[in-house]
Amino acid sequence: MSVEYTLPFIMKGSVATPFIMKGSVAAPLSHPQAELAVVGGKGASLARLVAAGLPVPDGFHVTTAAYRRFVDQNALQPRILEALRSVDPDQPATFEAASTSIRALFAAGRIPADVAAAIEAAYADLGHSPLPVAVRSSATAEDLPDASFAGQQETFLNVRGAAQVLEAVKRCWASLWTARAIGYRARRGMDHSAVDLAVLVQELVPADAAGILFTANPLSGRREEAVINAAWGLGQAVVGGSVTPDTITVDKTTGRVLERETADKQVMTVRLDGGTEERPVPDHLRHIPVLGDEQAAELTRLGVQIETLYGLPMDIEWALTPPSPPGRGAGGEGAFAILQARPITALPEPPPPTEWELPPGVYLAMRNNIVELMAEPLTPLFATLGRAAINASMGRLLSDFFGRPGLMPEEIIITVNQYAYYNGSFSLGQIGRVLLGSVGIAQRMFTGAVERWTDVGRPRYVATVERWRARRWRDLSTAEILSAGRELSQAAIDAYGALVSGVIPAAWISEGLFTLVYNTLIKRRGDPPAPTYLLGFDSAPILAEKSLYDLARWARARDGLAAYLSPERSAPPAARIAAQLDGPAPPGVDADDWRGWRSRFQAHLRRYGHAIYNLDFANPVPADDPTPLLETCALFLSGQGTDPHARQRAAAERRERATQTTLDRLKGLRRRLFSELLAPAQKYAPLREDGLADVGLGYPLLRRMLREVGRRLAEGGAIEGTDDVFWLTQDQVERAASRLDRGAALARLAAAVLRRKAAWRAARRVTPPLVLPQIKFLGLDLGELKRGRGRQGDTLKGVAASPGAVTATARVLRGPQDFDRMEPGDVLVAAITTPAWTPLFVMAAAVVTDVGGPLSHGSIVAREYGIPAVLGTGDATRRIRSGQMVTVDGGRGTVEIVR
Repeated sequence: MSVEYTLPFIMKGSVATPFIMKGSVAAPLSHPQAELAVVGGKGASLARLVAAGLPVPDGFHVTTAAYRRFVDQNALQPRILEALRSVDPDQPATFEAASTSIRALFAAGRIPADVAAAIEAAYADLGHSPLPVAVRSSATAEDLPDASFAGQQETFLNVRGAAQVLEAVKRCWASLWTARAIGYRARRGMDHSAVDLAVLVQELVPADAAGILFTANPLSGRREEAVINAAWGLGQAVVGGSVTPDTITVDKTTGRVLERETADKQVMTVRLDGGTEERPVPDHLRHIPVLGDEQAAELTRLGVQIETLYGLPMDIEWALTPPSPPGRGAGGEGAFAILQARPITALPEPPPPTEWELPPGVYLAMRNNIVELMAEPLTPLFATLGRAAINASMGRLLSDFFGRPGLMPEEIIITVNQYAYYNGSFSLGQIGRVLLGSVGIAQRMFTGAVERWTDVGRPRYVATVERWRARRWRDLSTAEILSAGRELSQAAIDAYGALVSGVIPAAWISEGLFTLVYNTLIKRRGDPPAPTYLLGFDSAPILAEKSLYDLARWARARDGLAAYLSPERSAPPAARIAAQLDGPAPPGVDADDWRGWRSRFQAHLRRYGHAIYNLDFANPVPADDPTPLLETCALFLSGQGTDPHARQRAAAERRERATQTTLDRLKGLRRRLFSELLAPAQKYAPLREDGLADVGLGYPLLRRMLREVGRRLAEGGAIEGTDDVFWLTQDQVERAASRLDRGAALARLAAAVLRRKAAWRAARRVTPPLVLPQIKFLGLDLGELKRGRGRQGDTLKGVAASPGAVTATARVLRGPQDFDRMEPGDVLVAAITTPAWTPLFVMAAAVVTDVGGPLSHGSIVAREYGIPAVLGTGDATRRIRSGQMVTVDGGRGTVEIVR
């Protein structure tokens, strides 16, 4: 097949000739079709910068089509492949041998006449000859997010005249086959024949200074800092490492110079008539700063603009042209030019926070109450929109209880290093008013406590969710959908407030009081523990488990379906099954069986799929990603899980037998106390679990709404992906939604998203103190000790939540994304468990958490399953590593790491 290689280059000011990029051998630097496969990574990057209005020197691309024409006309490909046959990734000497052979072929080759003519015309169009230019290689496998290939091909500076340009272009083509480039590709297992080379020809910047700008700190990983390397002259001395440059660290937000290291700059690259040369730096310039503070700030602003354009931390080559007339000293004013921009491919994670400073006006903060459902650092959207809903809801609720507003801090939930804290900062006047009104407060709080959830909170929540489900909300504007999301978020928190102000304390008090009286006045040696009397009742988590078990039992009777869903090696992973749920029957599965299974499983998700793993709505719920449920179903199919129906019947029988035995031997006041305290404890315990499971009733719809906003913002170019919306603040999303609805251009927020994700990962690596401020004595945190947490060697102390002892392999899980790592018989180690974690209890030999107590969800479910549990250890997820053997003693409240 022949391709026409006529000159398709548009001259400056020309509008007569249509430009077709495909097959072209030369193209303007700013051409909109300057893509990776045509102009290489460097060329595509510079074209993008030009289109964004950044200061890039003028020039043109010599496309990959020109390279292929040269190779074809000189019949080089077979000889290149023959030379590469001897290359061994483990023997560097073979790289040099192949390179010498191939580069000799290029030196002897001739550029096709039409290709040479196109290059000469493009060069002439840049300006008067002999215009000095830089001729730079641009491979189709460089400047990529996962591999920069930096320094693998060559650059030639101060090239003058058409003849020298053509020779430099040919030498660039040959540099695709340098020993280092061959070795780089060989060690990465890349196909040499799949790589092409384009060439950039640009006006040479008469640089007074040059260097590299990193839009994230390459040493510390801090995304909020930029680091500038700067030296005198052209940039080759910096890039090539022949000079120690100045290093300037700049705050990207303010432009303030944070740190400056002025080096002894001994050499510089300068222009000569026939190229470049390294020369000594004049004595008066060696020890003075190359850039002043204002220049560093200006360059950083350009870097932030480029980072925002790409949505990635960037490595940027820059040059500073001298003012007119030339001859400035340090701090003089020139113009910056951007020579190259590529993603930083090996950026370390930012360091985790070490200081835990309270916000102004806050003197006490605790990780308790509702904060226990926010064990992880908060994502930015929840930390703003979600936390605002929590503060508004809790403020209204507590004002009602206190009988007047203003008795609570203005912000009840605050954040420190992205972690949520309960604000315990009361003024003396507030404390006095609370103490004086304590009787009335208690009366208001416990009057109609259960009905506050069952008759008001839950029905109102359900009505809000159903109203929005019935609406065609996708037809609304972006701002209106965001407003609907705020309403659902507020409804969810209002419902939780109704629950935590009624059912939950009623359950805590009734169970705690029954346990206290039973243990002190009623229990004899050999009698069952108090939790025995509270087990075997239906609750939402237990009903969900039974539903899943019944699904597995239904599937087990259908051979093709059972084989497809089973955990055998031949079966697809649960994530792939989840992705196929809306599709046709897989091969080997009867179509009717598949429809029946799918219908039943989707009904299960509608009934139970809203259980939350975490209060932060950035986290998927099972309705979003049912993979963990499918893994539990597969476990049931394999026969490894216990029958929840049988387990519940056995628990109920033990409860009834123990109750009757105790009633038969008690008389008088003790019998009356036992009966009157047992009844409410048995009533409220399952009701509490039902309520906790229903906190997420609106989360599937809320997440769909917020993700729809994210989808629109991604289509508008503000963010890279739908879920990136959760990494924006409420203000940012509101502004972007407003602009989107008006048809205005959106600001690029992708770089901010990346910085926040990195900061979130860093925060996640630390254990937040349970109490702030930290009060330390002899290295011990008194706040932690006060809460009963501590450690002795390899033993962690926590709350004895469910009796029994077991030694098994620990499995540390951060969230549902880790659930597939859980194996039957593992010890589940997590920050906290909510009803959505219940499927894992089927596999767990024991449960250990950072947060929780004897009356929390994890305790109750562990006792239902008859497995040991130690909760509230403080930092088990940090101290224990997956794969370690641990001994969990749920009676003593200890976890020992077995070495």
